[in-house]
Amino acid sequence: MVYLDANATEPLHPEARATMLAALDVTGNPSSVHAAGRAARRVLEGAREALAARFGALAQNLVFTSGGTEADALAIHALGAGRRVIVGATEHDAVRAAVPAPSLLPVDRDGVADLDVLASWLATGTPALVCLMLANNETGTIQPVAGAAQLCRRYGAWLHVDAVQAAGRMDVRLSALGAHSIAISSHKLGGPPGAGALLLAPEAASIAPLIAGGGQERGRRGGTPPLPAIAGFAAAASVADGAGRLAPMRDAAEAAAIVDGAVVCGGGAERLANTTCLALPGIRADAQVIALDLDGIAVSAGAACSSGKVTASHVLAAMGLGALAGQAIRVSLPWNADATDVAAFAAAYRRMADQLRGALAPRAA
Repeated sequence: MVYLDANATEPLHPEARATMLAALDVTGNPSSVHAAGRAARRVLEGAREALAARFGALAQNLVFTSGGTEADALAIHALGAGRRVIVGATEHDAVRAAVPAPSLLPVDRDGVADLDVLASWLATGTPALVCLMLANNETGTIQPVAGAAQLCRRYGAWLHVDAVQAAGRMDVRLSALGAHSIAISSHKLGGPPGAGALLLAPEAASIAPLIAGGGQERGRRGGTPPLPAIAGFAAAASVADGAGRLAPMRDAAEAAAIVDGAVVCGGGAERLANTTCLALPGIRADAQVIALDLDGIAVSAGAACSSGKVTASHVLAAMGLGALAGQAIRVSLPWNADATDVAAFAAAYRRMADQLRGALAPRAA
């Protein structure tokens, strides 16, 4: 199997695996005051400090969660109370589902948010929370978060950034982005599933918990932390290199698919180096995914968080791509991809396109 679905989950980095195995031998609960508990606390706080340094936050303002979805939900629960919540039209369902009635910020045909519209909405003076992802999980489109942050601070709004897909694939620093909070996730950058974090700016650090409990995480998230997963999370973040070397391979995959009739969705915008969204006009996305899977290539259609369902992408629909929203696959190169993987994909894509088009061709009487 050639695995090209890194945006669903990255392969585990060897460094993360080794660190997790070591952490499994740490028996204590980090909340216990005896020697075993203190040893576990050192592992926990060491991971917190490493992640905070990596992503430009203060260690005391990093809240461990079970993943990116919980980090998004916690931010919206805490920062959105009593505010109008403005959500980018191409946001992940983790954000969309956490907001009962969001104001959807429109995007252009490449999926880039319209900051002029955002400015006009914020200028009304209504207190707001703006949720704008740093990089889209389906197209890789990078959003103008720094510009949105300037608008939010000018008009007294909060800004939450879902950086789950961006972390480990581009430079992500809370302090540089100017956001009030960012969400990150372990398994999206080569760590294990089951760990994530919400990083808070100092002015947003005092938040009410979404999950109450025994006072862990400075009272901001209850529950005993999954120490091995958190340790592996920090180890993976330390070696995630931004995936810059993947851009030429991504471009080669696109070039091969374009020859076979594909349309690159979001191709006019700045994108993550590992991600391409390829629409094949007239061919359903689920049929493409199945055909490629049978040929040994693992890709996806849209997000991987829909209980195995393949439906038309709300991201591509918001970009105004019409029928193509149900005809696109996502190819996302993992950190360990190489040229042979891209060559295998290119050959399989051609076979798939020929096969599925042939199945649709009218038969002679």
